[in-house]
Amino acid sequence: MIRELSELGKKIRKVSQDALKEELISIDLVINQDGSFHSFIPFDKKMTTAEAITAKKGKARLLLDKAEEVLNYGGNASTKKHKLFLEKLEQYKDLAELKPVIAFYYGNKANGLDKAILEFEKAIPEKERKGNIGFRIRGKDTRIHEEPNVYQKIIDNYEANQKILLSKLKTMCSICGKTDYPVIDDPHGMIKRVPDGKTSGCALVSYNEKAFESYGLKGNNNSAICTNCAKTYVEGLNWLLCNGNPVTITENNGKEKESFRYTNRKQLGSDTAMVFWTRENTAVEEMELLDTPDEGKIANLIDSVTSGDNKKSRYLETDRFYSFTLSGSAARIAVRDWVETSLISFQKSIATWFRDIAIDHYDFDLKKSRAYYSRLYELARCCQRKNQNESYDKNDVASARIAAYLWKTALKNTVPPLWILVAVLKRARLDKNGVTPERAALIKLILLRNFKGGIFMDQKKVEGRGNPAAYVCGQIFAVLESIQYAALGKTNAGIREKYFTFALTNPAPAFGRLFSLSSKHFTKLKGEKPGLAVVLDRELQSLCKEIKIEEFPAIFTLEEQGQFAIGYYHQRQKQFNRAELKEIVEEEQK
Repeated sequence: MIRELSELGKKIRKVSQDALKEELISIDLVINQDGSFHSFIPFDKKMTTAEAITAKKGKARLLLDKAEEVLNYGGNASTKKHKLFLEKLEQYKDLAELKPVIAFYYGNKANGLDKAILEFEKAIPEKERKGNIGFRIRGKDTRIHEEPNVYQKIIDNYEANQKILLSKLKTMCSICGKTDYPVIDDPHGMIKRVPDGKTSGCALVSYNEKAFESYGLKGNNNSAICTNCAKTYVEGLNWLLCNGNPVTITENNGKEKESFRYTNRKQLGSDTAMVFWTRENTAVEEMELLDTPDEGKIANLIDSVTSGDNKKSRYLETDRFYSFTLSGSAARIAVRDWVETSLISFQKSIATWFRDIAIDHYDFDLKKSRAYYSRLYELARCCQRKNQNESYDKNDVASARIAAYLWKTALKNTVPPLWILVAVLKRARLDKNGVTPERAALIKLILLRNFKGGIFMDQKKVEGRGNPAAYVCGQIFAVLESIQYAALGKTNAGIREKYFTFALTNPAPAFGRLFSLSSKHFTKLKGEKPGLAVVLDRELQSLCKEIKIEEFPAIFTLEEQGQFAIGYYHQRQKQFNRAELKEIVEEEQK
């Protein structure tokens, strides 16, 4: 994984020199040639090339840093950081370009640093004070740290230090397999924007305690990653987590707001994210389908994979798709999963995924049933606990954990764990919306891949196929629910609220009671709506022919509970397409 991240970092890096790196800057500190302060100029964040440092702890960057380092802003806590900044400046004091800066801190301090400190809070709004500050001479467009002589000095110092380290010890890098760069006990660099991680960044590789070390090696020497590979894998992962573009989105209330859309990252809850890329930087349109399913594009994907274009397959087979799931854990990154596959295998897996989650759903706008494809995250979210106001409970991390498993299931065509079936059935029992299209699709996926499914999984092919008893029981329950609603109208708690869990787990005693209740509902319905009573009775009788009352199982296994839920969902959708029943089920849905 780290090797592929390093290769990505080499491809996307804009600065070829290891001694230099692109950094953000948002404030210019303008000084005169004599070192006196002139002004602060804030602006929108932009990139600038500056000295590369792997971690801020115990280090300072030459001429480009935060206010704590540059101005000693922030009280006693910043004094040590400011001292490090001045020590770095001392190493480059012979450069002619730095003479105004040296005067700013020493020769003309009263009109330089002291005056700048007094003006800082006046000139820079509080929310913008955390940005990087760069020095610029009044009347010049180029910042001091961007001067060619300054860059060259940084490069010379870096290369000289590398030679010294290599002369002491040559260790083969475990990533590139070379000894061109030293392997040292030094932080590899911080990864920013890690979900649930520290804002200052997290480390992917870090040996900061003796308990993590072995074979007499100290600190990051245990990882055997050279300085070059360390820089490139950090740059690659930071790019994956941050790459994207600003977009304007319209909220439900019609108002527009600015947002940011990531291109190589998917958020899986508040504490988990998934990043992905390809070896050749090929656009992966299928990833967007997982977020925003499009029926036409999905059909084209399935057709193209099924037809098997040999030329395209050979081309895609040479490219590789990479993905891993990560979370923040204090100052470290926890890698939850790693996926590596060919691009054509990835596309086949996505096509299979959509075939397996496809579920018929009645479209109220089109007034007909159509194939419904749920967003991957919505499949995971349908297992999340809700608060009393029906909003999702943010403290329930179930959706993030399930989403991580479902990503792997989609990308590698693997089998989802059965505990997810337990979770989705639990929410179907407790949630007032019951078996939603998302829950039905998730149950279908789990049954298909764990138990090889069956013809009953496809609503269009179930007629006269000898379906499992549990599936038929689910259908019967749906009809009994419609009979009750037709007779009594909307009640505070119908048979689904009272008996769904009972019928799902202990069908024999549950259906005995349900049929007893239904006979009373029929008596009332026959007197008020005899035509509808005949229709519902005929539908119930046709289902009861498939299973005798004395053959109702005492309990349902986990697989059978899933079959029951699918049967219930299919029967409800089927009723939408029956003119005689459509009005009833539409009213029930409200």
